[in-house]
Amino acid sequence: MKFDVYGVGNALVDKEFEVDEGFFQDHGIEKGLMTLGTDEESLRLLGILTEKYGVKKQAGGGSAANTLYAVSQFGGKAFFSCKVASDDTGDFFLKELGDQNIQTNSQKQCDYGLTGRCLIMISPDAERTMYTYLGVSETISENELDLEAAKSSEYIYIEGYFVTSPSAKSAAIELKQFAEQNQIKTAMTFSDPAMVEYFLDGINDVLGEGVDLLFCNGQELKLWAGTEDFDAACEKMKSKAKQFAITRGAEGALLFDGSNYINIDAHTVKAVDTNGAGDMFAGAFLYALTQGKDFETAGKLASLASATVVANFGPRLEADQHGKVAAQILG
Repeated sequence: MKFDVYGVGNALVDKEFEVDEGFFQDHGIEKGLMTLGTDEESLRLLGILTEKYGVKKQAGGGSAANTLYAVSQFGGKAFFSCKVASDDTGDFFLKELGDQNIQTNSQKQCDYGLTGRCLIMISPDAERTMYTYLGVSETISENELDLEAAKSSEYIYIEGYFVTSPSAKSAAIELKQFAEQNQIKTAMTFSDPAMVEYFLDGINDVLGEGVDLLFCNGQELKLWAGTEDFDAACEKMKSKAKQFAITRGAEGALLFDGSNYINIDAHTVKAVDTNGAGDMFAGAFLYALTQGKDFETAGKLASLASATVVANFGPRLEADQHGKVAAQILG
């Protein structure tokens, strides 16, 4: 295989801010969820946040991009299809991909318009709330797919955020069907509770007959299954995912390897920023699986990696931190 994971997702540049608890109510923002907005509203909010709090961190982001970053930094081979504009933000995003050894669909994804941005507000309880302007990412379509790269991969990976855009959702469905026809394993993440709460039909459209591997957190699982009964929700998930990994915060994670449930312990850390925890979990997990590790080992690596990322600001670890995390689990 040329690539371990081929992913498709929104290309966003993140700006992070530490905010106080009252900020969300003052500005009518739903805490803990991702809200989509216009360029104008995003710029207005950016001005308020910058003036009041100052930017804590800026980095390339996007759910699938964060996951593929983890795959590449642990030592895996990743390819990311996305769409950026011919602007400074897009140039910054593409340069980061190259620096991180993530191959991409070269310059053909550059377009007129604006590259997407995500304003990430971290409250004192370390929870992340996002306000996203997708920019040209909203128009990503089948044109940005690189099916040759997908065909040379062990897994294709789809982020749940794609269901907010008709063309992106269509591209995700086409990619998944192509993978199924070519015996490539399919993996998907729900990405955010808002995707399941407000775009459930779209999530189910992409799921179709099911995927090989699904990632979500406990809240997303219950919303998708339409029940507060966690065990019942897990049983329902078996109808759509051959295998799955459910993150549960301080309770660790529950895995289903196709035959058995496996509980993975959490790591006790002082969380400062939960942004990117699920993305990191999926990236570490996919890296371990594609290197021939079993489900439990993959879960242990993913648990430690996601605990490490929430103890830092930003959705990604520094490059050298990945090796230290891997050494603790993989030796």
